[in-house]
Amino acid sequence: MHHHTRSDFESLREQAVTLRRDGLSRRQIRDRLHIHNNDILNRLLEGEPPPDWTRRPNAKDGLRARARELREEGMTYDEIVAELGVSKSSVSLWVRDLPKPAASPERMHRMREARWEPHRKAVAEARKQTKEDAARDIGTLTERELFLIGVGLYWAEGSKSKAHRTDESVTFINSDPGMIETYLAWLKLLAVGPDRLRFRVLIHESADVAASERYWADLVGVDVAAFGKTTLKKHNPKTVRKNVGEDYHGCLVVRVLQGTELYRRIEGWWYGIVLGARSTA
Repeated sequence: MHHHTRSDFESLREQAVTLRRDGLSRRQIRDRLHIHNNDILNRLLEGEPPPDWTRRPNAKDGLRARARELREEGMTYDEIVAELGVSKSSVSLWVRDLPKPAASPERMHRMREARWEPHRKAVAEARKQTKEDAARDIGTLTERELFLIGVGLYWAEGSKSKAHRTDESVTFINSDPGMIETYLAWLKLLAVGPDRLRFRVLIHESADVAASERYWADLVGVDVAAFGKTTLKKHNPKTVRKNVGEDYHGCLVVRVLQGTELYRRIEGWWYGIVLGARSTA
């Protein structure tokens, strides 16, 4: 601490008092004059009354009343602090006698959402990353790989002949565009020409039928006019349907003409896969 002479002290006191009369708070005076010692400041301001605004007991009455209103509306301390720009200790002082508000269901929902949002983002990001890595694992497909996949897809999703009903036609119905694309690539590999393919849409009557027909026609690269007559599924008001909305396009039915021979070969290929799986097991 420098040794202040008496005149130094007097000139500092004069400045401090002037600032005080201009309405500055003690903290502002301390910062302005670079005095970081309360005792010195007390001596500088000795006998000088605080400015009116710091002494007025009701300066914060309006804020206090508002804080109580907000608390009664169900706000948390932090929300009141954010709303009024006052300290948390003030808020606590003003409202702590009020009962803790019961959170409304909407509010609980908002709080939960806010808490979960970063977690959901991270999960979505991780999911996306895993999918991209997995897609890279596959890389290029050999013709044999596509051939085997196609047999498996057909046997899982295509129409099959039953013991009680011999129907050796090659018909594939699916709502998943990726499934349809892979299936068509497989048929191409088997040298089934486009002239042997027939398409039609199978869709719920309450959907946008024309848009769905266009969607599938674009996907398979055929004119809508070449499609067979669309089959509409009746609307049953009792069923709660999940698959409605923008991305519901119904199903595409793909039929191969003169398919009996192909059907029998698919059945044989599938049997070959089963035998192969047995021998590796």
